[in-house]
Parts: sequence; C-alpha cells; structure tokens
Amino acid sequence: MAKVTIAGLAQRLGISKASVSYALNGRAGVGPDTRERVLALAQELGWYPSSSARALSQARSETIGIVLLRDPEHVGSEPFYMSVLAGIEAVLSSRELNLMLRIVAPDGGGAPIVGGADVKPLAGPPAGRRDLAVYRRWAGESRVDGVLLFDEVRSDPRGPLLGSLGLPYVQVGGSAASGARGGSTTVDQSMDAATVTDALHSLGHRHFAYVSGPPDLAHEDLRSASLAAHARRLGMTLVTSASDYTAPDGEAATIAVMAGVAPGSEGFPTAIVYGNDLMAMGGLAALQRLGIPVPAQVSVVSWDDSIMCQFSSPPVAAMARNVTELGRQSALLLLNIIDGHAATNRAMPAGVLQHRSSLGAARP
Repeated sequence: MAKVTIAGLAQRLGISKASVSYALNGRAGVGPDTRERVLALAQELGWYPSSSARALSQARSETIGIVLLRDPEHVGSEPFYMSVLAGIEAVLSSRELNLMLRIVAPDGGGAPIVGGADVKPLAGPPAGRRDLAVYRRWAGESRVDGVLLFDEVRSDPRGPLLGSLGLPYVQVGGSAASGARGGSTTVDQSMDAATVTDALHSLGHRHFAYVSGPPDLAHEDLRSASLAAHARRLGMTLVTSASDYTAPDGEAATIAVMAGVAPGSEGFPTAIVYGNDLMAMGGLAALQRLGIPVPAQVSVVSWDDSIMCQFSSPPVAAMARNVTELGRQSALLLLNIIDGHAATNRAMPAGVLQHRSSLGAARP
C-alpha cells in the first residue's frame, strides 16, 4: 500500500498542502467544511500526522517529563504514584502528548528517625541530587516542554534550576510555587490534619502517634507540624516516628513507637496515623506481632485511601483524596503554562476521612 502524504491528500482534495496541514493539526487558517473533508479523507486512508514532524513545526517536543528520585521498587509498590500517573496520562493521551518518565535511585545518606528509637537511617535525597543532571540534559536537548515535580523538599533546588533553564514546571501536591514559569497544585495539610485530629479527639483519644514519611519532604514536615499544632489545640499529645513509605519500615517505626509502653499506661498511644497506606499495612502487621488488637486497644488511620485499605484486616480508616484528579489538574496546569498562560497555583479539595473498622473509641 502506497504511503499517504500531505501532498497526496491535497492533490485528491484539490486544495493546498498548507490547508491540509492546518486542518490535520487543528490550526486556524481553514474553514470548518474544508477541515471536515480533510479529516474524513485522512481517516478513510488510515493516515495520521507524524508527531515528530508536528513537534518540529511547532518548535515543541510534545513531551512532558517526570523525574522521580526514588528507588524503583518503591515506586512500583506505592499506590499513590500509580493513581497520580493515571490522571496525568489521561490528560496527555487526550491531547496526543507524550510522557517521559525517569526513575533515579537516590544515593545513600539519610535522615535520622524522629521521636522514636533508632530503627535505621532513612534514605533521603543526596547532596548531589542526581535528578538535577536529568533536567539539565532535557533542557539542553529540548527533550521536554515542561516537567512535573514530585516529593518537594525544604529549600528545593529544582524550581530555581528549572527557572534558569527556561523549563515550565508544576509541583504536584506541593507548597505554592512562585516564578514566571512555575506553578503548583497545593494541598492544605493543616486542614486535613485538623480533620484527622478532631475525629480522634471526638472518639476519646488523647495520646496518638504519627508514622511519617521522610521528614525532609516538605509536605511531611508541614503535616507533622500541623498534627502537633491541632493536638495542642485539643489538649492531646503526639509522638512522631519517621519511616520511608515502605511496609517493612512502617512496621519497624510502629514497634519503635510502642516500645516500652504498656497498654493503659501513661504515654500509651491509643491511635496511630500513617503517612501512606503501605506503612499502615506494616503497622497492622507490627501491632498483630505485639498482640495489640485493632481497634480495641489501638486505632489505625492512613493518610491515603487505596484499595488495600478497604480490603485489609481490619479495613483501615483513611483520608480519601482524589489522587487521580490531583494528577489530572497538575497536567492541565502545566499545559496552560506551556501554552503561555500565567503560572498559577491551583488548590485541591480537602481530604475526607473514611471511617472503617480500624478506627474506634479509645478505651477508658
């Protein structure tokens, strides 16, 4: 079968090649009747525009980039990433844009456990930040039109770097961004922390624990501070132990929280809140090993609400957030910035606490 070209379509329709190109690429310059004729013939002949040629004509790569500074095995098991990437891809596929994903394993190093026994050091972003080299290469080679950033850290170097490189970016679920080419989909961690703390207080809990992710992450820092502030507001006490978002480390952090504290004694946490669902699953396993029933002696709440919370034993109460929508809104915001609109921040809806059997009243 002979290859169908723009010139061939133009000849068959008796119009210029420019008109065919405008119609196929959704550009102004042709009337609706002509556009309809071109698209109908192209579909009939099974012709699709070359993405590389279209990108060259528009001086764009038609590609969005994501670099995750995480261990690959952690990314694959974390429901958050799967859901947020689904939302991003839904937007990009509807516009026939591409996603370039790089997973860069961090070097060693680490941050200490906070407020708990010495379990093990946490692998945090290395001082050299190997992901920064990827952004520089992408910008130098014009590989992507913009990037989506995950896992914001305090004094994050990526925003200033991308600004100097002229690459638009959006921080997914981060703090409000600033700059002509940077935006953010923001999450009100304080409001969500108030929802969790108020629910625990209403059930009679007065001392609880938070098993967080790595404390160098900006959202974990803010979430821990918000939980502590709302606990003080309600006359509650809080202990925090950091983990690395994996089930085994969530299990270890839970054991650290419960170490040396007998049920019913002063300082015994009657509830444990986890920064993600994998750590909550590890926490359930730890409490079972320690012979502590859930929720009879300790209630369990997770910050995310993936399917594993619904089918665990017992089902885990969780702060439900529409993570897929977070991905979708982040992608839409980035495309707006790429198209020349002013960079803005977009607030996401507050989370909703899903009450399940892991959350019960504190024992008197």
